[in-house]
Amino acid sequence: MKALAALDSLFEHRIRLGACVLLAKHGELTFARLKAQLQATDGNLGAQLRKLEEQGYLSSRKDFVERKPTTWYQLSDTGRTALEAHMAALRALIDASGTGV
Repeated sequence: MKALAALDSLFEHRIRLGACVLLAKHGELTFARLKAQLQATDGNLGAQLRKLEEQGYLSSRKDFVERKPTTWYQLSDTGRTALEAHMAALRALIDASGTGV
């Protein structure tokens, strides 16, 4: 099935997919905000975001907010393209299932 082959394996983990969807919607979010939204631990979120960064799907920048170091994340053009292709493949799978979900 063509749609199944088009799925991006990097988005198989719920935190990686969720982070990219949130970043696509909001543009830029802090580590703390992603952690709260995804209900993830520091270690797990950090590891998953690092995988996305290594693949070039995310960019990050460090800043200070009220004298506290803060890391901001943003979806890269590569990440946005990959997410859109993955979502299109998911839609195609749903359409092919005939369930009308």
